[in-house]
Amino acid sequence: MSRKRLSSVLAMGLMGLVPFVVAAQPAAAASSVTSQYIDNVSNLLLAVALPITIIVEGVLFYAIWKFRKADEAKPTQENRRLEITWTAATAVVLLFVGLVAYGAMGSPYVLPSQEDSQQMMEQPDTTVVHVDSYQWSWQFHYQHDGTNFTSDKLVLPAEKQVVLRITSRDVLHAVHIPALGLKKDAFPARTTYIATEINEDSVREEPYVLYCAEFCGAGHSSMLADVVVKNQTAYEQWASEQAQQAREEASESSGSQSSSDSNTTNTTATNETAMNATAANETAALAAPSA
Repeated sequence: MSRKRLSSVLAMGLMGLVPFVVAAQPAAAASSVTSQYIDNVSNLLLAVALPITIIVEGVLFYAIWKFRKADEAKPTQENRRLEITWTAATAVVLLFVGLVAYGAMGSPYVLPSQEDSQQMMEQPDTTVVHVDSYQWSWQFHYQHDGTNFTSDKLVLPAEKQVVLRITSRDVLHAVHIPALGLKKDAFPARTTYIATEINEDSVREEPYVLYCAEFCGAGHSSMLADVVVKNQTAYEQWASEQAQQAREEASESSGSQSSSDSNTTNTTATNETAMNATAANETAALAAPSA
């Protein structure tokens, strides 16, 4: 075997090892069920695309090397069998890609429909958060033990089904949490949904970052929010504390309103008494001369 041919064989052999090297790399643990679906699709497509790329490029380089000294170009001969073969191979690859993509995109954790989201929200063990977007901030609305409260950070429980109801007050925004594999547009006068379940390995003290992924004006780059993932015990404690604080604030507000109403009533009664006394004095003064 000549030195040039040996070099070509070694080069193609090294290229052929690439898929095995990639497959041998330990996969990072998915942060959520949603990201796991997406990662599975990406890995399968990569496993198919790499060998095809290597084969096609190998044939191309082989043809360039094999016929590099040809003086006269030979006309291409019709080869119907070859044409049918590569057409069928292409169809098989496209069918495989379609099936893999459909398997992921058909999951309610990747592209949830309104019906899927409503069914999930009706389940008693589902945590539902209303994500309210506006220029250029976020508000997160919760309900816990029958009490509604609002937070400026998104706090989510791990190992529990979560549904985010996403709306916009003004223009187009987008919820994007790259670390958890979550992204969904927010439209005015329309509700969109994210359904997921975050893995226990994603629990940490340092918050993740929620970005707005649609340009929404001058303050777009600063439209951020912290995302905190807690285990279920810590989440229940946090939600209970927030609900208790909301009840206390509502009670204080109600007490202040009652006191204000009482003072207003007393003032009105005093004014009426004074007006009645004044009227009586005026009547007596008018009656005195006639007497």
